[in-house]
Amino acid sequence: MTTTDKPTTQRGKALYFTTWRWHFYAGLYVIPFLLMLAVTGLIMLWVAFFQGIGDEKMTIRPGATPMAVSALEAAAEAAVPGGAATQYVAPLGPDRVAAFKVVAGDAATGVTLDPYTGEVLHSFPWRAGWYDLANDIHGSLLIGDLGDRLIEAAASLGLLLIATGLYLHWPRNGSGLRRMLVPSFAKSGRALWKSLHGVTAFWFSLILVFFLISGLSWAGIWGGKMIQAWNTFPAAKWDNVPLSDATHASMNHGAAKEVPWTLEQTPMPASGSLAGTTAIDGPVTIDSVSAFADRLGFNGRYNLNLPAGETGVWTISHDSMSNDGPDPAADRTIHIDQYTGNVLADVQYADYSAYAKAMAWGIALHEGDLGAWNFALNSAFILAMIFVSLSGLVMWWKRRPSGAGRLAAPPVPEALPHWKGGLLVALSIALAFPMAGISLILVLVVDILLVSRIPALKRALS
Repeated sequence: MTTTDKPTTQRGKALYFTTWRWHFYAGLYVIPFLLMLAVTGLIMLWVAFFQGIGDEKMTIRPGATPMAVSALEAAAEAAVPGGAATQYVAPLGPDRVAAFKVVAGDAATGVTLDPYTGEVLHSFPWRAGWYDLANDIHGSLLIGDLGDRLIEAAASLGLLLIATGLYLHWPRNGSGLRRMLVPSFAKSGRALWKSLHGVTAFWFSLILVFFLISGLSWAGIWGGKMIQAWNTFPAAKWDNVPLSDATHASMNHGAAKEVPWTLEQTPMPASGSLAGTTAIDGPVTIDSVSAFADRLGFNGRYNLNLPAGETGVWTISHDSMSNDGPDPAADRTIHIDQYTGNVLADVQYADYSAYAKAMAWGIALHEGDLGAWNFALNSAFILAMIFVSLSGLVMWWKRRPSGAGRLAAPPVPEALPHWKGGLLVALSIALAFPMAGISLILVLVVDILLVSRIPALKRALS
């Protein structure tokens, strides 16, 4: 964001150019990541809305009575030689398909079936489509923890970019609110680009803050170490239930986040005791467990994870984050002992912490899962962020001296008024978001140890 009118006082000019310089350098790092997040986010949004992450939106002609889930499981396993089902995905509605995740060796295959006839309609690599490729890039750049840290730094600095941009675009020197809220189409050239850039960014700045914060809540440092750790559901709430060494995150598929945020770090319960409350009378099978899940009356579908190993449990889950239903307040995760049929744990939305409840809604909104209006809003926001990023580059290119061989950063003012206030803002962001602090420190170290001592480099970056 930039303003259409620069301040007239000497102190005002110095503060303006200082803020602009920080905005410029933060943008150099943030813009490539913001473009990547926007493009991959748009791919995920549109694939999930129009096609579905798997085949869950495929329609069929409803029959009289669905087949037993065990019969569907057998048909799915027969479609994958040597395969064994590990997850059942119930239909979204009476006219939608059922699906299984079938594992054979190291390969996982999704098998889609007509729940009334058992006909195999499609098979595909499980969680390996365009949505998942975009998701992997969106979360880690395909380079694991290093990519996660780089993206976290960009998202953290994005908050600094917003703060400085709002200051630059704020009305001053008698300019009214109209110039802040409405583009000045009477202008031309760089001035028009500046107006379009500032107004678009201003209108979407609050949404960008929301997206950055909700995204950072998944990140490895600020999310995993600071926020998620303090909002993880405590397994101690389950009375005398044996716990596994695995956490709920083990049910995720790669980078795909399918477990409610507040449960990822919570240990899984374990089968093999008399703990829990009675849920299933008689044999504990996929048919009896799915019948129990059907009686819970979910609005949409549910996922059923089959027990893994001797201490594994049946897990019934329904949450909007996994596109199971449209209401985050209906989140529910139930674990059932594979031997006794007892419910070992039942975690509902009401059991979440305040921040975890906010994340349940926030992630659903972030992913566009709350309906057509959410899809439309997210599409407009993503396209706006692409425009803001590209218009910032256009403004820099138009201002950059031709053939000068310099970066053409905003000039450093001779005096730095209000530097203590600026330092306080920077420190606050650094303390709240560690990766932003690390990035700012690296910039200062490079500036002091390299740029200031190498005239050619200093000129190139000026």
